[in-house]
Amino acid sequence: MDDHRPDPRTTGVVAALLLVSAVSMLLIGGSGGLHRDAAAAAVLAAGREPAPVTAALVVTEVGNTVGSTLVALAAGAVLAWRGRRAEGACLAAVPIVASLVFTALKRLVDRARPPADLQVLAEANESLPSGHATMAAAAWTALVLVFWPSLTRRVRVLLTAFAVLWVGAVGFTRVYLGVHWLSDVLAGWALGAGLAFAGVTVLAARRHRATA
Repeated sequence: MDDHRPDPRTTGVVAALLLVSAVSMLLIGGSGGLHRDAAAAAVLAAGREPAPVTAALVVTEVGNTVGSTLVALAAGAVLAWRGRRAEGACLAAVPIVASLVFTALKRLVDRARPPADLQVLAEANESLPSGHATMAAAAWTALVLVFWPSLTRRVRVLLTAFAVLWVGAVGFTRVYLGVHWLSDVLAGWALGAGLAFAGVTVLAARRHRATA
């Protein structure tokens, strides 16, 4: 196996830690401790201006759950076309699994959205975790991890920086627009990244068995 590919044991530890972080935040959010969330929402709502709101609406629409899934599927299709079917399948599977997981968690926790007077967009379904944050983190983390071994150092830095900034921007817009609590987004980021690491762990483990 390529020395630069994620080691199954190391990646598995990281995935476990991220998933534990996600579950912890879900439990905290579900228990009703909303004072920090409410304070953050109030500060952002008070500072809204038309131009930033317009920009946030564009980012939140482009970075929605469908958009993030399409990015991963397109990258997976390119890899499959180039003969890297296992990596392509991993990129396709991660957002699909993430979608199923965050939907189930939303229904399980059943946390209410921020009040209507804070919302720029009208959202009424379950709030925790943020689907936008989960899917963006899952898709872009998986993309960085899968492509990492084949990239130059410069491209690695550029891709990672873009992924972090984009995932961060998508999550921020959900709080800025008043449709999610801050802890919804934090939980989504941790959950999505954890699922991406878990997916790449499975990929690395399969490659290790195939070459053993």
